[in-house]
Amino acid sequence: MHALVSIHNAVFGLVEKAGDWLMPLAARFVFASTLLLYYWNSGLTKLGDGIFGLFSPSIGAYSQIFPKQLEAAGYDVSQFGLFQKLVVLAGTYAEFILPLMIVIGLATRLASFGMIGFIIVQSLTDVIGHGATDDKTLGALFDRFPDAVILDQRLFWIFVLTYLVVKGAGALSVDALLRRQLEPAIA
Repeated sequence: MHALVSIHNAVFGLVEKAGDWLMPLAARFVFASTLLLYYWNSGLTKLGDGIFGLFSPSIGAYSQIFPKQLEAAGYDVSQFGLFQKLVVLAGTYAEFILPLMIVIGLATRLASFGMIGFIIVQSLTDVIGHGATDDKTLGALFDRFPDAVILDQRLFWIFVLTYLVVKGAGALSVDALLRRQLEPAIA
C-alpha cells in the first residue's frame, strides 16, 4: 500500500507542477477560443460609421447598454448626455482591449477582474434593461438544466476569469516576459 501511495504522490506531484504553467495557459486558451470573438464582434456592433466611429457610437451601442432610456428618448441618441456617451465608449473599448490583454497575458489579473465586472454589468443589463427573465435565458442555479445563457454560461465564464485573477497568466505570457525583464533591474 505504501508503494501505491508513493507512486500516486510522485505522479500527481508532477501533474501539479505541470499545472502551474499549463492551467493559466489553458484558461487563456479557453477564453480566447470561446469569448474573444464574441466580445470583439459585440464591440464592432457598437462602433459608428467610418474611422471616426471609434468616437461616435452607433445607435445599437445605446440600445444594448441603455435600452430603456433609449426607448424613453424615442430612439433619439441626441437626447443622451456626455455621461451616457462616455459609458458607451468605455464599454465598447473594454470589449476590445480587455479580451486582448487576457489572451496575450498582459496585466492579466487586472484585465480578468475587469472582465468579471463587465460580465456582471452585462448580465444585469440583460435582466433589468432587456427583461431577459424567462427560465430558458436566465436559468437557475442548482437546477437540472445547464444551458441557460445568463446564470449557467456566465458562471463558467466568471470561473475561468477568477482562475486568472488568482493564478495570473502563467509562464507563457507578456506578464511573465515583463517580470523576467524587470527582475534584474529590481535586484
